[in-house]
Amino acid sequence: MFIGIDARMYGPKQGGLGRYIQQLILNLESLDIENDHFVIFLNKENWDEYEPGNPHFKKVLADIPWYGLSEQIKLPRLIKTEQIDLMHFPHWNVPLRYDDPFVVTIHDLLLLHYPTQRASTLDFFTYKLKYQGYLLSLKHAAKKSKRIITVSNFSKADICKTLEVPAEKIAVTYLAPYLSESIPDELPEAEDQILLKKYNITKPYVIYVGVAYPHKNLEGLLAAWKIFEEKYSKNYQLVFVGKNNFFYDRLKQNKIINEMENKPIFTDFVSDSDLSVFYRHASLYVFPSFYEGFGLPPLEAMAYGVPIVAANATSLPEILKDAAHYFYPDSNFEIAKAMNSVLTDDALRVKLIEAGQKMYPQYSWMKLAKQTWEIYKNSV
Repeated sequence: MFIGIDARMYGPKQGGLGRYIQQLILNLESLDIENDHFVIFLNKENWDEYEPGNPHFKKVLADIPWYGLSEQIKLPRLIKTEQIDLMHFPHWNVPLRYDDPFVVTIHDLLLLHYPTQRASTLDFFTYKLKYQGYLLSLKHAAKKSKRIITVSNFSKADICKTLEVPAEKIAVTYLAPYLSESIPDELPEAEDQILLKKYNITKPYVIYVGVAYPHKNLEGLLAAWKIFEEKYSKNYQLVFVGKNNFFYDRLKQNKIINEMENKPIFTDFVSDSDLSVFYRHASLYVFPSFYEGFGLPPLEAMAYGVPIVAANATSLPEILKDAAHYFYPDSNFEIAKAMNSVLTDDALRVKLIEAGQKMYPQYSWMKLAKQTWEIYKNSV
């Protein structure tokens, strides 16, 4: 069987989705595959990021932008030339003209529940046109796919209810934290401190890692941080680790920042090795999102022994379980209170860290790859 994977979003620069595609492919390569062959479709930007390490895998250039007209026309033709028996689209953007057997990963229904133009850089009419295209693609993907893969039971229930898909058609494969290196017993303190000073981090800090889309509630976090500084402590810095773009630029313009004594730090995109340094030295990880299909960064922080405070919303209690201290994300006062509780209550910190250390190894990319391969074999 020839299995194709649309890997045009391969790699960490594409956020959680890119990490998912990367780790799925790399772990599939490690399986004992005898009769199946994989064709990995990459674009020009990530072509050099992946080199097949298994003779059953090959890569094909698919330099086709996602979400555009060329994706609808050129991508199906290209897939056809490779004589694919089953195609895996790891995102909802399945071409409407594609009717050959495929499975699709729908991580969440964010754009259905938060259809706001604030999450787009497009003008009103272009946004509306694109949104209608999203709805068509999503419904096509859900209806025509052999199986739907999603990343949490929360998302499965959401897809069942919202898209009216039978539960038996949907498989849940949990994601896993990505660690760029084994976590050392002794930290390279001097080198780490040089990196932190490069970013003007001079105090203990609270960290957020990820994008700055509106549903992430980072404006609420800024408001909560102002409350935290005024009511609890000015001895910490707030650090945002994420690729700079329109949404981070907009966040930086928030007027609350001008009222803060300790200005937040915005790092822009950092390498995996630098990210591990930020995790290792953080006093607390905060995740204030209104909506998550899974939520990878808190698990990564747990692996480095960082205590977690997170929103009591959507999939997060399912994924983080008792390894996080929860707050209601629509209350900035609660966010501030939760941060202070974990920063000042030593018993609570130890409890969260120990729970996180026990829990994060339960999530495995290899397990996800094995489950996904079984889905492939049962879909043709």
